[in-house]
Amino acid sequence: MRSAGWLNPHSWSLSPEESDFEGPKSRWSNKDMDPVPPSGRTWTTWNYVAYWISDGANVSVWQMASSMLAVGLSWREALAAIAVGHIIIASVMVLNGTIGARLHVAFPVIARISFGFWLSYFAVVSRIVLAMFWFGILMLKAIWPSIARVPNRLPEGSNITTVGMMCYFLYWLIQFPLMLVSPQRIRHLFTAKSIIVPIAWLAILIWSLVRVPTSVSLEPQHARVKGEEFSWAWLSALNSALGLYATLSVNIADFTRYAKNERVQYVQLAIIPTVFTLSSFIGIAVTSAAATIYNEILWDPLTLIDKWDNRAAAFFASFSFLLATLGTNISGNSISAGNDMTSLFPRYINIRRGQAICAFVGGWALCPWEILASAPRFLSFMSGYTVFLGPFAAIIAVDYWLVRGCKVDVPAMYDPKGRYQYWNGVNWRALATLVISVTPDLPGLIHNINPNIFVGNASFMFNVSWLFGFFVAGGVYWSLSRIFPPIETFVDETIHGDEGDEGDAVIEQRLSEKRSG
Repeated sequence: MRSAGWLNPHSWSLSPEESDFEGPKSRWSNKDMDPVPPSGRTWTTWNYVAYWISDGANVSVWQMASSMLAVGLSWREALAAIAVGHIIIASVMVLNGTIGARLHVAFPVIARISFGFWLSYFAVVSRIVLAMFWFGILMLKAIWPSIARVPNRLPEGSNITTVGMMCYFLYWLIQFPLMLVSPQRIRHLFTAKSIIVPIAWLAILIWSLVRVPTSVSLEPQHARVKGEEFSWAWLSALNSALGLYATLSVNIADFTRYAKNERVQYVQLAIIPTVFTLSSFIGIAVTSAAATIYNEILWDPLTLIDKWDNRAAAFFASFSFLLATLGTNISGNSISAGNDMTSLFPRYINIRRGQAICAFVGGWALCPWEILASAPRFLSFMSGYTVFLGPFAAIIAVDYWLVRGCKVDVPAMYDPKGRYQYWNGVNWRALATLVISVTPDLPGLIHNINPNIFVGNASFMFNVSWLFGFFVAGGVYWSLSRIFPPIETFVDETIHGDEGDEGDAVIEQRLSEKRSG
């Protein structure tokens, strides 16, 4: 009987001592969901610089400009769209990131203020699904070029070759231990990546400039489309740049909660547009030079590396892209999924367990190789899910900064019957805002999934879905909250509880006594 004890759900319960904020037997929180105590606030300005250099150096950013050039924009106009898009997204990052840095709580907890305790789970579950889905897809894309020349020993219907599966499993094994590192310490991985990957990218850029000068490779200088067609193409490019990290603009508090103070994360305003614009330029310049050298468009840098004869250079470059994808997958997917799952089942799941679940479900149960091979419409749907992310980010930002004037009750975020209960756990203002801001984008989303379904000019709305959703949701939510203010949720000053800055000494003493005991 004892050997089967692991089948008992109670055997998986987390240690009662893991929650100091609500009490040892809290149903709604554990140590990972509690506000971060002073000893855990370890991220500095340099850590956020390294984090974004790390995230900006990945294959998706390298490839981002390809879609922009394909619709007729010049490389200069594409870079302008990328720069403007990341200036906007950086501003949203800091707005929502400051909430986490001030309150020291994660996105799933913050969402309860504006959405209500139960409606917030819609945003949280959405983020979990996206994170686990893209976790596996990003892993698969990282190893996909390596299977090009090796005979397949698996059945034809497997949608992946033998060596592809071996590479995928090896990549998963390398990544899995890093997913068990705490968010406070994983910053060292981002630091290492922020040094190694840019060096490799600059080396590839120099190689391309030596082989083909930019005066030859970076042509044409002007867009191939004009007038209204150009305007829609540029706005679509801008929306693509915004959508790349739209998820993190929602849950950036998962990382800023570890900031030493709210000021250290302000650097995101400058570093995000700088890094992403430079990374995109490298992708454009190298791809354009490679087109001259190999007489084909090689937007995937791993395919380009596969054509090199210098094995040492190919190994170092490939390693840099492996490290780039690994770091991005952990920061953008596994940690976020871990935080979100922790908020759903705090009695049984902490961030480490949540990341492990993401690794097995996203990496294996979803079979990403099957999705890539046979479900293009599902891929389009997941890509188009950003229609919800703009409204999510806007509601959180507007609620905290404009509706409440930055005054909230932190302990009430952990109480489903507290001041953020609203009506049966649902803030109807947020629900109405989602309906109003998302509905106009749905015809375009349907057309994106199945181009055979004609929706007329409504398809253009999908090309600016994040912009439309964010600004419409922000305006609607602010208007509803002004006309029908949720007075029962307002406080005169922010209530931190024992975890606030004024209670730092109290909580540190409590933790010290627990460790000594």
